[in-house]
Amino acid sequence: MRVYNNLIIGAGASGLMVASNLKDKQNSIILEQNPKVGAKILVSGGGRCNFTNKIVTPNHYLAKKESIKPLLNRYSSKKILNYFKNRGLEYTIKDNTQYFCKNSSKDILELLLKDSKEVEIALNSKVLSVKKESTIFKVETNNKIYFSKNLIVASGGLSFPQLGTSSIGFDIAKSFNHTITPPAPALVGFTLQPSEAFFKSLSGVSVDVIVEVEKRELKGSLLFAHRGISGPIILNTSLFWSRGLITINFLPEFNLESIRDSKKNISTILPLPKRVSKAFLEKFNIEDKKCSLLTKDEFNKLKQLQEYKFAPAGTFGYSKAEVTKGGVDITEINLNSFESKLEKNLYFLGEVLDVTGMLGGYNFHFAFASALSCAKNLNNN
Repeated sequence: MRVYNNLIIGAGASGLMVASNLKDKQNSIILEQNPKVGAKILVSGGGRCNFTNKIVTPNHYLAKKESIKPLLNRYSSKKILNYFKNRGLEYTIKDNTQYFCKNSSKDILELLLKDSKEVEIALNSKVLSVKKESTIFKVETNNKIYFSKNLIVASGGLSFPQLGTSSIGFDIAKSFNHTITPPAPALVGFTLQPSEAFFKSLSGVSVDVIVEVEKRELKGSLLFAHRGISGPIILNTSLFWSRGLITINFLPEFNLESIRDSKKNISTILPLPKRVSKAFLEKFNIEDKKCSLLTKDEFNKLKQLQEYKFAPAGTFGYSKAEVTKGGVDITEINLNSFESKLEKNLYFLGEVLDVTGMLGGYNFHFAFASALSCAKNLNNN
């Protein structure tokens, strides 16, 4: 019976990163249930993998902020950037904040595979169960049974089921009595209540807005879609929303009072696409007329454009979600090593934990930072 030193479940960002940094590569193995590795890496960032951000703070995450602060201090944006730069990765920066692979996501995947080439990878290996016998983990898959001293769970979440994701990471955590924050789709669009059904008629139109959600104010682009609303600002909003109202300001930094005496029509003077202005006017039952002809009641209705409150019906679901929020409670994890506080030599990394970042490279940053911390601990044992 062969007993590996390290068995990693999942050949994604965190799984490959920890494998790349192990000293004992030849006695380590990755189990990947898909026929290929790094499927999610390849589709990320529009195929160019936004792997970190210029500014990374706990405020960019849905997480217990004081818990993750030391990790983000140890593995700053500069440190992650230099890690890949020193290994020859060519990158570009977008909007002066997001770091992307210069050519494609294949660049970072090939780099990780090169650095972990001595680690055995078993593809098409679906984990069925995990048990611990004395000090050794017994991992049963659809193909065979593996044994290992250390078990590293880097299996990701439930988003992108078309890429073969599963709940195995959460299932393993539960089997070792870990608390699971209920998983949900995140960085995903919203479906609508009947009262906002008119949004669908604006499909394809994008506007810059400010959204208030759970005492947070977010700024960015909203995209009206056939199924509801999407765009970067809504995807970030979905991270912090669970149920209830959100507030959208469709006229940020616009002085609505300044149009009261205007002789121009409402849809002409508002800094919105005419389709959007006219749709809201119809919703408010206001004729598209000269602004100076607006009654007091009509003008008050128009003010709703700067504080439009509604409750999304739900989200587009896991098939459209970029990540899964929720997961293994990080208060039960040692965030210096990412070892379980409940079971020795059991580790959880990346998206399987209840730490979820906003758009912009934050989730890859956390995946890489958690993997580097874990590998450092494994190498010292």
